[in-house]
Amino acid sequence: MLLVGCVHQPIAMTIEPQFNPERVTAIDDAIDAAIAARKLPGAVYHLERGVAHYQRAYGKLDYEESAVAVTQDTVFDVASLSKVLVTAPAVLMLAEEGKVDLEAPLTRYFPECDGSGKEAITIRHLLTHVSGLKSGLPAKPAWQGQTAALGLACAQTVTHPPGSFFRYSDINYILLGLLVERTADMPLDRFAQERIFAPLGMRHTGYRPLERMSAAAIAPTQRGASEPAQLPTAHGDLAPGAPLQGVVHDPTVRRMGGVAGSAGVFSTVGDVARFGRMLLGNGALDGVRILKPESVRLLTTVQSPPGIAALRGMGMDIDSPFAKRPRGDLYPVGSYGHTGFTGCILWVDPQSQSFYVFLSNRVYPDDGSVVLPLYTQLGTLSAQVVRGALQ
Repeated sequence: MLLVGCVHQPIAMTIEPQFNPERVTAIDDAIDAAIAARKLPGAVYHLERGVAHYQRAYGKLDYEESAVAVTQDTVFDVASLSKVLVTAPAVLMLAEEGKVDLEAPLTRYFPECDGSGKEAITIRHLLTHVSGLKSGLPAKPAWQGQTAALGLACAQTVTHPPGSFFRYSDINYILLGLLVERTADMPLDRFAQERIFAPLGMRHTGYRPLERMSAAAIAPTQRGASEPAQLPTAHGDLAPGAPLQGVVHDPTVRRMGGVAGSAGVFSTVGDVARFGRMLLGNGALDGVRILKPESVRLLTTVQSPPGIAALRGMGMDIDSPFAKRPRGDLYPVGSYGHTGFTGCILWVDPQSQSFYVFLSNRVYPDDGSVVLPLYTQLGTLSAQVVRGALQ
């Protein structure tokens, strides 16, 4: 193994000899070019197949000349990766224990949601984004707290018969996060810590990171200038438009206190890589099992109802419109993963037994930056590196 730099230097990377250095350099060049074009201030990347891996940090935490360099230990807001790092596996764990029936109607667990077509929604529908619910909760009139979020979710009317139409929806996973709390009888963040992060050795991962670490360790993001603070008092008062550093970027999750099934998790590239390794280990890592193989199958293989063109597992994206870019041009359909609005990817290919992780804060200083072409580059280049290792 060749080690260049160390984790606290501006550039840190690890190259295993099985990976072609010229192909790896193309990944570096793509990310460096995006940073030079101010598409994102900084990022981390990890590619792995078996014992071969490559990991590197790029850029800085923000665009100021005096900004601190990103390292492999930098903590990022991983946004909707929360759905697959926490919420979907948590629901599947509870299904293993008989506390959740994946085919049961939502109203069995939330009778207050009865009506307006929601009585036909099942837990499977929520997990695969075919519930017929809208994509997100309304911001106005102003609201705050989990109880208010549940009330708003239950007030929604389905726009399509459940099971007949794909729409990626945060409401689905907000409800699933609340389902975990109701059936496990503990807060979602505690469940995640005790049942997922601690067993997998994901030591830097969790909700509300300012309760555990300094803001200086976390890549900043920024919220809209006109939005009121809506933050837990422990985080203090922030002026509208102030950078968020350790406070979740997603405004709905901020209103819910920083913890939700849809977003809120902060993590490092190494921790997300441990989760990817667990998936390729069929639910176990380093002798610790958190999911049964059947639950991994449900999470990562097609579980969408017949007739739905967007193929999803009970959590992971496989072949929806959102999957095409992070999958790139070479990874096959059957590989799976997820992205996060802040500029994050976890993509896993069981065929080659490889995966890659990309974390960034492309939402600094605002959410106007488009990095989707970079996603396609990373997916394609990652597969080329892996193919080169196999040749």
